[in-house]
Amino acid sequence: MTNDAQTTSSCCSTTSAQQVPESLPMASSCCGGSAKQQMPTAADTTTCPVMVGTPVVKAVAEAQGLFRDFEGQRYWFCCASCGPAFDSDPAKYAANMA
Repeated sequence: MTNDAQTTSSCCSTTSAQQVPESLPMASSCCGGSAKQQMPTAADTTTCPVMVGTPVVKAVAEAQGLFRDFEGQRYWFCCASCGPAFDSDPAKYAANMA
């Protein structure tokens, strides 16, 4: 089961936030049980190099084709609009991740 987040607005347009894949571990709740939402770990997430600070779940971005490889490094995007922006000046956006 994937969890849908609320619709949000960003520079890219109004879109649904990324879904968290089932393969990610469940977070513990304060009561000791499993939380209803699956929480991605730090290794499962990154930020978008175009929309700096916007969180990205890597597995979701991969499944949607929202990534580019540049100089041996993979970059994941928050939305479809960020890929073409990255393509216009990949060195500039890669520097945002340094």
